[in-house]
Amino acid sequence: MEKEKLNKKAIGVFDSGIGGLTVVKEIKKILPQEKIIYFGDTARVPYGSKSKEVILRYSREIASFLQEKDVKMIVIACNTASAFALEELSKELNIPVIGVIKAGAKSASQISDSIGVIGTKGTINSMAYYNEIKKHNKSANIYQKACPLFVPLIEEGLSDDPVCYEMAKRYIGEIQPMIDTLVLACTHYPLINNTIKKVSEGKIKLINPAEESAKEIKETLEELNLTNLKREEEDEYYSSDSPEKFKELAELFLGYNLGEVIKINIDKLNACVQ
Repeated sequence: MEKEKLNKKAIGVFDSGIGGLTVVKEIKKILPQEKIIYFGDTARVPYGSKSKEVILRYSREIASFLQEKDVKMIVIACNTASAFALEELSKELNIPVIGVIKAGAKSASQISDSIGVIGTKGTINSMAYYNEIKKHNKSANIYQKACPLFVPLIEEGLSDDPVCYEMAKRYIGEIQPMIDTLVLACTHYPLINNTIKKVSEGKIKLINPAEESAKEIKETLEELNLTNLKREEEDEYYSSDSPEKFKELAELFLGYNLGEVIKINIDKLNACVQ
């Protein structure tokens, strides 16, 4: 009976904003029976330009909040936070912590020797994808490009705006001649998947780490015998800024009603780790 109660606990997922919903979408495809508790730190988005120390503090605060919700696993659905906080949180918490870098990097390394990586400044500067790809494919040529304007554009609902297309042309055009595979190293970027395909004229294979990470999440739950067999509770969604804006953009992407999105004040997050 105790094991059954543990299995019914939710999976906690967090990101700097709505980008982590790309991971939620993939989790729900292969684990529809699992309950998700999602936190979008929209008051402090973007993470990509912030220091490791700041990202680690934010991640600890949100992880503590999710632990208060009694989750059975935490998924860092943010590449920057995965690069800077995964190792520390894995050591500090007594539940599984999954990031989004390893699975995506491994997938890219297995299909190509000419790989592009686009992400936030934090993710690119961390060299996390570069190092992870090299672990699996030492002969890979890796071309990285920071794309700092993508996340603010997406969070403002400008995914289909001409300015987003122009920025994609500028960013991707610099590395496109050298690559045949492109890793979308930010969970926001699948939200502009069509724009990226248009810019690359469909000639580049896109790797979405959210898909690969969902498979890792499923495998981890199965290995630990933590899979829920029957869904009984609705998902929960929290944000640190306007819940109305979060709900509007999230429902547009996910294609279904989220129900209530609850705002959590930053002060409450700070108190979680004090």
